[in-house]
Amino acid sequence: MIPPKPIIALGKFIWSTQWQIMMGSLAPTDQAGNYQRPRSQFRHGIGDGGDHNYCPDRDRYGLIVGMGCPWAHRTLVVRALKGLEEVISVTIAQPDPEGGSWLLPADHNLGVNSLPAFYRHHDPTFKGRATVPVLYDRQTHTIVNNESSDIIMMLNAQFNDWANRPDVDLYPEALRGEIDQWNDRIYRTVNNGVYRCGFAQSQTAYDQACNELFDTLDHINMVLAERRYLGGDRLTLADVRLFTTLIRFDLVYYGLFKCNRRAIASYPHLGPYLRDLYQQDGIPQTCDLATIKRDYYGSLFPLNPGGIIPQGPDLEAWLMLPHDRH
Repeated sequence: MIPPKPIIALGKFIWSTQWQIMMGSLAPTDQAGNYQRPRSQFRHGIGDGGDHNYCPDRDRYGLIVGMGCPWAHRTLVVRALKGLEEVISVTIAQPDPEGGSWLLPADHNLGVNSLPAFYRHHDPTFKGRATVPVLYDRQTHTIVNNESSDIIMMLNAQFNDWANRPDVDLYPEALRGEIDQWNDRIYRTVNNGVYRCGFAQSQTAYDQACNELFDTLDHINMVLAERRYLGGDRLTLADVRLFTTLIRFDLVYYGLFKCNRRAIASYPHLGPYLRDLYQQDGIPQTCDLATIKRDYYGSLFPLNPGGIIPQGPDLEAWLMLPHDRH
């Protein structure tokens, strides 16, 4: 039996109100409903031009990451490409769906059981969301930096004395201008663009974000018809920053974030490009596809209140197909 119209209207009103409250906490927006990403608050540097308290060293620094998080994934990719697995330790945090934060594993040595507690240990006045990745000093248990774009620059340049692949330079001087241009567009319209789609609280905000997202993806697809990587014949930080969104796109953003105009696998050049990046040495080990799906669908209650995790798509076999982009 269908409930009376007043009950349906009341239910929609209650759910809509609660949804707006939860979304406001999860994803702050402006008055037009556009998602506004909070700024990272800890921006110390290591090495050249950095904080004098933090010098490059082996076994001194660690990363706190979540395997589902694309921003944290960047740091794992650069760590792998540079061969820093024995230099920079990794602590894997788990999402806390009930509290909306990150929990730390029992076997870590940070002295607290959650990421918010670690932030407050570093700065008792801290307010806001405790996010990953975190680059921290294992000696002093202080936070060096929680901005992924800063961290990957440091990993690329400041630990070459101990890296297994010090010759790998993901930010070569000759390409820095082009890399910076790519990074700016990719951040605005792709990395953050998928979140602007998923967290939009008005149709206008969603439509604008979706249009900008696919305009950029279409443009990149055309560029990749003429070159192997965004910067030409060598992999750079621009590719790393794009990769961690692309690997999640068909898996979660296409459905959960309503980025469903076109799947990455259907692009003639973006699809093989994604496979090319995935098949780089050490990169598959940074990708936990099951955890990515579980974390997104299981943790973002306002977007998936039923908590049902879809069975597909199964990308593992597709990702290992020949990419033919040599």
